[in-house]
Amino acid sequence: MLCRGCYRKLPRLLAPLCPKCGRPMASDIVCPSCRRLHPEIDGIRSLFRFEDVVRKAIHQLKYRNLRAVSPCLGGLLADYITSNPVPGEALVPVPLHSQRLRERGYNQSSLLVRELSKLINLPAIEGCLVRTKQSLPQVKATNVEERRRNVVDAFICHNEEVSGKQIILIDDVCTSGATLESCAMALKNKGAISVWGLTLAREVCN
Repeated sequence: MLCRGCYRKLPRLLAPLCPKCGRPMASDIVCPSCRRLHPEIDGIRSLFRFEDVVRKAIHQLKYRNLRAVSPCLGGLLADYITSNPVPGEALVPVPLHSQRLRERGYNQSSLLVRELSKLINLPAIEGCLVRTKQSLPQVKATNVEERRRNVVDAFICHNEEVSGKQIILIDDVCTSGATLESCAMALKNKGAISVWGLTLAREVCN
């Protein structure tokens, strides 16, 4: 659990934001990038800026095998979505490539989905999305365009379980939104009605 002092220091992502991609903006209007690209994802929401205690907690979860922090982080997601609902009938985690999954031993987004599913009583659909392309981690890409190219056709949805459903796609960090967009395209290709992205944190300098 986060101590009370750390909880107060959480770097919350505050309005104004782009209503589509959730990027911080000077006003609550659709950003130029979303107007130009017309993304398939219906919207992206993030709780925090990827800074300070949030960055540390996510890094501990992802790289230090501190899976015990996932209930706390899942609780933060549950609190947010209860107060800021988006359309959703099922939760889907952003998958890791099989090689990275073997190296890490677990998918941090799946851990978050399992905790969130218990708290908000929405079913989790795991294994429907597959990452077929092992690419550079998005945080290491130098710009937005490289991040988009990095995940083009990187995901497929190989079953019909999402068909006719409103999906909430869960990940730990949104860097540019390119990964979530690629996942949303794969889910909609299998009949998902809508796809909203929900992440713990967002990189704000992209």
